Amino acid sequence: MSANGSSSPWRERLVSPLTWHFAGFVVLLLLAAGLAVRLGMDWAVMNSRSTDVLANKQIQLKALEIQTAPLRGLDGRVEKTRGQIQAFYKKRIPPDYSLISSRIGDLAVASGVRLTRVQYTQGEPGSDLTEISMDAAISGDYPAIMRFINRIERDPVFFIIRAMPFTSQQGGLVNLRLRVSTWLRPADAAASGLPSTPAPEDETPQPSTTGKEGE
Repeated sequence: MSANGSSSPWRERLVSPLTWHFAGFVVLLLLAAGLAVRLGMDWAVMNSRSTDVLANKQIQLKALEIQTAPLRGLDGRVEKTRGQIQAFYKKRIPPDYSLISSRIGDLAVASGVRLTRVQYTQGEPGSDLTEISMDAAISGDYPAIMRFINRIERDPVFFIIRAMPFTSQQGGLVNLRLRVSTWLRPADAAASGLPSTPAPEDETPQPSTTGKEGE
């Protein structure tokens, strides 16, 4: 058999439409496989990014929940606080100046101390309360003064001892300067007619006919 004769079947196969169809199919199959691999890789990357984005959103949402947690039920807590404040005012804020003066006098007598040069003044009116200040000289022995301090701090009327500097001592008698604060409603303070509390640099008590004083 000649060389030309043996190569003719290969030539026939090469020019055969079936061969070219098969070759095209293989090429398309390889392309499809390549595209599938690329699509799979892209999908994995996209899925990873989506997971990261979702995780970040969940973290942000959790942080927002933590930040807003103190605000939950805030309206109810505000209303409850207002009720507590009003109850405190009703129970411990005196209704007028005369009750303050008489209460301090009663505590002094019951404790065995003596108050002199007592002067009451009022501060600037606040939105809810006005501070009432008492500046006086107090004398007595140590046990009596301690009883007086203890009774002021425990009294139903809300008193705060601002200062009690030592002034002198004679035998067992101690002399102190006493400064006490309490509060009135602004309208009650205005109705009391008390003079204004002096500025800190001018707060040394002076005998005055304009202020309300007690012995």
